[in-house]
Amino acid sequence: MTYHDRVARMDHRSRTWAQTDVFRIADYKPFQTLDGEGLRCSLYVSYCPFNCLGCYNKAAQKKGYGTEYTPELEDRILGDLAGRHVAGLTLVGGEPFLSARYLLPLVRRIRRELPGTTIWAYSGYTWEALQIFTDERRDLLRELDVLVDGQFIRELRDETSPPAFAGSSNQMLIDVPASLSTGHPVEHRVVSLTS
Repeated sequence: MTYHDRVARMDHRSRTWAQTDVFRIADYKPFQTLDGEGLRCSLYVSYCPFNCLGCYNKAAQKKGYGTEYTPELEDRILGDLAGRHVAGLTLVGGEPFLSARYLLPLVRRIRRELPGTTIWAYSGYTWEALQIFTDERRDLLRELDVLVDGQFIRELRDETSPPAFAGSSNQMLIDVPASLSTGHPVEHRVVSLTS
């Protein structure tokens, strides 16, 4: 089976997956620059059945991995995001959309208390696959500024010139508000820090 066949199969299967009933956090990393533009805080959720070959966060694929999400962690995240030079929060996995019912209150609180904070998410789901949902996954998508969509494909990873903020060349950085407005995915343009 080619990697294209495997990705197509997983993309089709992902449409049938239910959200997790167990919300665990694999990690929380404040004040870093790897998961999106600017200084960001990243919340890594547990559970991802995409099982991408070469996944850099293999342990987070397990549903029970990590620690319980707590009100104290949420308050810490909001406090960290309130920092003067912090651009926003990035939801990473695991698969954030399979924890959408739990992430949605956090994201809405950020929108309410810290307007101007950007919210990114990395997902194995494609933009097209996410359009079918009518539950919290749709609501979470609508709260995002940028979605990095698509499964990581090791064979499409260019180590000499990797795409900005993506693991493999098939993944697209999507400007969510513009895409919802036009009805089709609109690429987010990364602001060059060298220009």
